Amino acid sequence: MKRILFLLLAISLLFGCNPEKTKEQRQYVVMLSMDGFRWDYTEKVPTPNFDKLAAMGVKAKSLKPCFPTKTFPNHYSIATGLYPDHHGIVLNSFFDPESNRNFSIMDRETVQDGSFYDGEPIWVTAEKQGIKSGSYFWVGSEAEIDGFRPTYWKTYTKDFPYKQQIDSVISWLQKPEDYRPQLILWYFDEPDQTGHIAGPDSQELESKIIELDFLLGYFINEIEKLPFREQINVIVTSDHGMSATSEERKIVLYDFIPNEWVIEVQGYNPNFNMKAKEGYIDSIYFALKDVEGITIWKTGELPERLQYGHHIRTLDLVVVADSSWSVELSHEKNVGNGAHGYDNNNRDMQTIFYAYGLAFKENYISETFNNVDIYPLICEIIKLKPAPVDGKIANVRNLLKE
Repeated sequence: MKRILFLLLAISLLFGCNPEKTKEQRQYVVMLSMDGFRWDYTEKVPTPNFDKLAAMGVKAKSLKPCFPTKTFPNHYSIATGLYPDHHGIVLNSFFDPESNRNFSIMDRETVQDGSFYDGEPIWVTAEKQGIKSGSYFWVGSEAEIDGFRPTYWKTYTKDFPYKQQIDSVISWLQKPEDYRPQLILWYFDEPDQTGHIAGPDSQELESKIIELDFLLGYFINEIEKLPFREQINVIVTSDHGMSATSEERKIVLYDFIPNEWVIEVQGYNPNFNMKAKEGYIDSIYFALKDVEGITIWKTGELPERLQYGHHIRTLDLVVVADSSWSVELSHEKNVGNGAHGYDNNNRDMQTIFYAYGLAFKENYISETFNNVDIYPLICEIIKLKPAPVDGKIANVRNLLKE
């Protein structure tokens, strides 16, 4: 009998039932977004921890966001691999004609309403396939989407201490393996706020980058203490960059069109989507098309490369300020010292991508790629079957080891 049991154990090991081998094959992805982190910020001040990431893994020359280069559309594009025209979060605030409701990032009820979110975010893909996920403030993760939320998630709290966030993420990774999330997405709201208030070329911005680099170093050190650290892949990225603005380059829309021509206008500098009063689409278009400092399109007529303007929530007309210009609805609104939302070909709108871990090459610099390619990249690493997306694994396969 003992001989038979020994033979069965030997066969099970031979055919790959070794639990230690299975454990070693499991890979984790932990992705952090630092809001508004322009691609060249690490060149402004010493950033030893970002440099360490680049040496340990891969760094993109820049990451190209989707248009409009706003926070909610791009974080949800990273999560879903879809352009805003396809996932429906077309601006930070928008009007939905089908439900006759407004969505706003300032409205908790709408932020947590899954009916506004189309597409399948990566945590839903994971949960559907039996993989636990966690999200700390990532756009969309507070809502139930297609019947799923992340296993672990947090309601967004402004000014929440970053170090406490790091400690919480590490605590998730310290859970027993059966309860541990294999995918974690988390979010810092800086340096975006500093870029808006002080400007992307300010001393305040440089100080903020130094602070964020220090926090990144703390996080890396905590990861290195985990017993399965070699299985963890870390991605550090962002949603968009930042461009300097000035009151001297401000356009006020209602200086050129009567507000009676407009039924609905959604957005804020430098982007607005407008629903015209019946019969006034052409009137608004021709009144604004030659105004210096802005560009206007009728929906459905935007350049194909922008992948925008076909969703019903983009309404009748799309207005965007030209680079470093601002567009407002009134003279009372101050434009601040920095803004984003511009054409995604604008280099100032492009952002960062760093990654290291078991899946990634070392000391490798890649060409610029699109943020919608991150979804299929994560699916490739943790062996998920992806939902239909706009991103392509072929665009980022070069980041991975052979």
